[in-house]
Amino acid sequence: MAITIAAAAIRPLNLDHFSCLSPSSSKLSQLSSRQFIQHLGRIQIGNKGLSSRSRRRILPLVKAKKQTFSSFDELLANSDKPVLVDFYATWCGPCQFMAPVLNEVSAAMIDKIQVVKIDTEKYPSIADKYRIEALPTFIIFKDGEPYDRFVSGNL
Repeated sequence: MAITIAAAAIRPLNLDHFSCLSPSSSKLSQLSSRQFIQHLGRIQIGNKGLSSRSRRRILPLVKAKKQTFSSFDELLANSDKPVLVDFYATWCGPCQFMAPVLNEVSAAMIDKIQVVKIDTEKYPSIADKYRIEALPTFIIFKDGEPYDRFVSGNL
């Protein structure tokens, strides 16, 4: 069975600049949805931040391209950069709320990370494998293995 997912290519992560991705602290999983969005504004990429408090700029529309893989494991194994997976459902309000935030992250971190969206209703076996119990759930995979996760609270 082929798996078709929407993916936006973004630059590989330099984890030295991301204290929230420290394997010892796992801060992402401790944040509420609103804190997650606020935390993104404080992430520094080199000397550039993602803060929306800085001067406003118009970001280009990021278009995800559909890619087909024979399995999700193949996608993870063949990725040369970390993969941020957004587990969502089309009926999920908080998932729709987070979509523009994810697009902003994709644009800001182009060539650092690969962003993938997986519809949990179309691929329940993948959702079961990674114990997705609330939506949206974000998992960062590094070297094909889960590295950190963020499960949405109430928005």
